[in-house]
Amino acid sequence: MFDNYNTKYYDQFAENLRTLLNGKNIRHVKLHELRKLSLQTAQRTKYGSHGWRSAVSSRIGPKTVYLGSKSVWLPNPSSVHQKIIENAPEELHKVLHLMRTLPFVHIRRRMGNNSEYNPICNLYMSVADLKNYRLAYMWGSTMAEVDKRKPGPEFVMIHIPEEHHLRQQVLALPEHHINVCLGSDYMGEDKKGFLRQAMWYADEHGMLGLHAGTKIVRILDAKENKLKKYGVFMFGLTATGKSTWSCHPLGLDISKGEGTWAAQDDICFLRSDGSAYGSEVGFFVKTDVDKNLQEAIYNALIDKSALYENVMINANGEPDFLDENLCSNGRAVIQPRKLDIKRGHRMVNIMADSINLPNLEELDGLVFAFITRRNTILPFAQKLTPEKGILAYLWGESTHSFATQPAKAGESVRTVGTDPFIVGSRARKVNHFRKIVMELMEKYPGKVHFFQYNTGGVGEIIDKKEVDGKVEKNEVRKVTRVPIELMAALQRGDLRGTNVYEKGIVGNDTVVKCEDFDLEQYLPHNLYDRERIDYYLQDLVDGRRAFTEQIASEGLDSDIKGWADKSFEIAPKKKSVVAVPAEITELEGEKETEHADEWPAEFEITRPDTMKIRPPRMVRSRFR
Repeated sequence: MFDNYNTKYYDQFAENLRTLLNGKNIRHVKLHELRKLSLQTAQRTKYGSHGWRSAVSSRIGPKTVYLGSKSVWLPNPSSVHQKIIENAPEELHKVLHLMRTLPFVHIRRRMGNNSEYNPICNLYMSVADLKNYRLAYMWGSTMAEVDKRKPGPEFVMIHIPEEHHLRQQVLALPEHHINVCLGSDYMGEDKKGFLRQAMWYADEHGMLGLHAGTKIVRILDAKENKLKKYGVFMFGLTATGKSTWSCHPLGLDISKGEGTWAAQDDICFLRSDGSAYGSEVGFFVKTDVDKNLQEAIYNALIDKSALYENVMINANGEPDFLDENLCSNGRAVIQPRKLDIKRGHRMVNIMADSINLPNLEELDGLVFAFITRRNTILPFAQKLTPEKGILAYLWGESTHSFATQPAKAGESVRTVGTDPFIVGSRARKVNHFRKIVMELMEKYPGKVHFFQYNTGGVGEIIDKKEVDGKVEKNEVRKVTRVPIELMAALQRGDLRGTNVYEKGIVGNDTVVKCEDFDLEQYLPHNLYDRERIDYYLQDLVDGRRAFTEQIASEGLDSDIKGWADKSFEIAPKKKSVVAVPAEITELEGEKETEHADEWPAEFEITRPDTMKIRPPRMVRSRFR
């Protein structure tokens, strides 16, 4: 086991750092002061909003390490992680020197709005480069003013974008409530630095930090013909649809009293009574938004309050949210009070009254919805048992995006809880999630529900072959993306109780009928022959089994491991033999965003040229 950690030095660093936080080179500022300084380097749009560009356009998860006692160590540090950990004392010593030397601004903001847990977040931003003022301003716009009646805990983040890119890294010291970001000017590092710390602290104090959006849905139950109120958690890896579906109105009928109200789009803190504390007052959303399909987010994006990062803005000040020629991870801080939709002749806001979800006692039901993004045989909607819901949390299946690891965008990944910000044992998180949801099931029978939604597509076929020692990919058939209108109808139907489910090939109840859509064309047997379906199933099981074993080594409860073993019975009785070069198998051993897993996950399958391919029966629709 890699254990080259210097805890004594980390303690010394934390002590020394706190003596420097009121130095003469540090200017303590308010948000309105940062706005004036930031707009000096901004590009103004025709809407009155402002945009900036960053040299680094995604998080540096593969260069993020956790320093401290064994309980916070990375389970499987990569060689890059190990090198950063070895050199951390030297780098932290340099940070102390820079904290005495460079000009900094300090802004103090509050996370959360409740009676129990409201972390105070202290951002110290180096402004040796004047463009860095906007990082503090954008991040500050996601948090609230400090309220003396809502104390701590206190978190500190040091951000020095000017560090050389060859020493680019994030050093987190969770036990000291300190995060340090070096060599990146991406605002997402500030956002996630504080949120990661807050989730870890919540886990240590009886709550459970979740990488999930939350919303309230009031909808007409089809069987009882009465309005019911649901709290909904939308789990999802970055850029897979968490914000989209937390803020989507689902096509509900406002005239009948139906509606959705967005509470959070990213991080919340689950409590034992089913309630959830929110974290942010401003959402940091991906901007690849079609105004006809994502109305609420689009209207917030074109409001003057929006703050853009890496969005295409032309010479006339016109933003083009779908132009990704310069960057495929355009982002914006938007204000939920601007999440408007047009109904009839008036605009209706879909911001929830609170960033918190009420407890289950006040709701008709609680829904845990897991967003996955796959391109082959996973159905667009599955109804899960509580045990399968816990397994969905365990496996956290999705694909990388340009926001996580650009070089791996589109490739398969498994991340516990779809949460790449877990500090320490991931099994501990799964066990805690299991405990909370099972106790809720027992206390409120029939009120807790689990679904999984595939926001990717079906039908993709990509064959691989090795040529001159390199793996070449051949796209035999493009993926057919799930239309947003269909995904909205699926979620609407699940809450109304109108969708029809039957047992599917992946072992769960699979949707077969949905309002206004013919789902027959999306079923696996209409896309692939039996041999290819069996191969995909075997590959899915192999990836899940290996990943489960890895998490089990971190202390997974035995009964969860047993549920996983039982689920593997979906694999074909006779395992297909396919000629896949060893190099390709190694290539498919995808890494988690921050935990660098060593195990293979489901991805594109190499198949013999003679395999039959059924023609697609649907029109491709781009999902955003």
